[in-house]
Amino acid sequence: MAAQFKKNGFVRSSSVRFSASLSSLSRFGRARTLVLGVALAGTLTACGGTHTIKPVTGGYVGTVAADEPRAAVVARDVLARGGNAADAATALGFALSVTLPSRASLGSGGACLAWRPGDTAGQAFIFLPRAGTADAKADRPAAVPMLARGLFLMHLHYGSVDFSQLISPARGLAAQGVPVSGLLATDLNAVKAPLVANDAVRAVFGNDDGGAVLGANDVLLQPRLAGALERLRIAGVGDLYNGSLGQTFVEGAQASGGGLTRADLRAALAETQAPLTARADGVDLSFLPPPADGGLGMAVAYLAGARGARADQVVAAWRARPAAQQGGAQAQAMLEGGGLPTGGTLVPLPASTSFVVTDRLGGTVSCALSMNNLFGTGRIAGSTGIVLAASPTRLPQPLLAAGIAHQGGQFRGAAAASGQNVAADTAAIALHAAVAGVRPQVTQGLGRANLVSCPQGLPGAGACFGWTDPRDYAQPQTAAAPPPPPRHPVKRRK
Repeated sequence: MAAQFKKNGFVRSSSVRFSASLSSLSRFGRARTLVLGVALAGTLTACGGTHTIKPVTGGYVGTVAADEPRAAVVARDVLARGGNAADAATALGFALSVTLPSRASLGSGGACLAWRPGDTAGQAFIFLPRAGTADAKADRPAAVPMLARGLFLMHLHYGSVDFSQLISPARGLAAQGVPVSGLLATDLNAVKAPLVANDAVRAVFGNDDGGAVLGANDVLLQPRLAGALERLRIAGVGDLYNGSLGQTFVEGAQASGGGLTRADLRAALAETQAPLTARADGVDLSFLPPPADGGLGMAVAYLAGARGARADQVVAAWRARPAAQQGGAQAQAMLEGGGLPTGGTLVPLPASTSFVVTDRLGGTVSCALSMNNLFGTGRIAGSTGIVLAASPTRLPQPLLAAGIAHQGGQFRGAAAASGQNVAADTAAIALHAAVAGVRPQVTQGLGRANLVSCPQGLPGAGACFGWTDPRDYAQPQTAAAPPPPPRHPVKRRK
């Protein structure tokens, strides 16, 4: 796990509130806390109108905690220019498709939890990577891309500025190039052999003709992905599912063995759901609901503290239940009435990434995203530049965990985590720390958390801080599974 309980609670450390734009980045590009108090130049246009959102000219503007530093800076800039948490989270999600395509390309999916003052429990947005109808015939079955639709739905309910403006930063990063972060460099190195075996992928992520991949601080250029993002900005998200961009994507996916069809894209819709809810020590808690069952594991681990069953054991037993008994209502009833399933173990789960964004008024978005495998299928959908996520039919569902704590209409804390099988346990520990207003103690393991804490409540005059795992991604990590090989050679067009 990324953090552990001590006998008397979490190890405390002093709370810091920054008035500068962001704290230092490590040699390998690892983000620290991003807390803002100074606005940048520029304005944003409000949704459904012609007036502009004014930049924040002083005071606290929000907090961003994320695995990838340059995508976090994009979210920071949106907050500083007057956007809210949903605006910043949307921009961050699109930026991750450029800066961390190993875990969150435009082909990926995930789940987000959003809350703002006045909400009873907030809202969950579920957009997990979905299987296509032609999986059985595909050599490298790809998932239907869900990220764009999921971010659009979340922004539709909680955003405040024009959606198209939130795609522009990602397009700029793809077109102009971005230094490879420590996390992306680690992911590239973990699966470099199968990646560079493909000419199209090697052209983007390879460093020479000798089988090397880009390393930390090398510049990653993705002009084709920039074109796809520009198309989304101009024509709208629907173009990827019903328009010319969708046709190009499907053709590229099929040529790469992905087996997707235009009908698959049209049928795949993001969903809104009520979060799982609980109450502990006077604090109201919201968690991602099934099918993002990492939220269930996180809820169980949070309520049990250091004395309960591990979240992965609960999720393993939950997944063994009949599909008809895996709904949000059943999960909520189990949380309230006890009798939680235990026992069983999960097979090694896919990698993911997470982030948390809080704005100056206490609005918060907590998300977890995944490709169902590092770099998904290890292939790119033709001229779109989009890395294809892996279909869930051949790989287990990732453990996506995110939660938000609030009390008396004020935001208290939020957390999300990655870490394969320990993601939910890690996220629960991080949320405990956020509510307590302390920073977790880092231990060895795959779990990595992101949290935002406002222990005295927001809106309010109390200090807030963000935290992300300080360990360097250049340290040795457990190797992830390589992209799945084809069952038989892909036939090339003459």
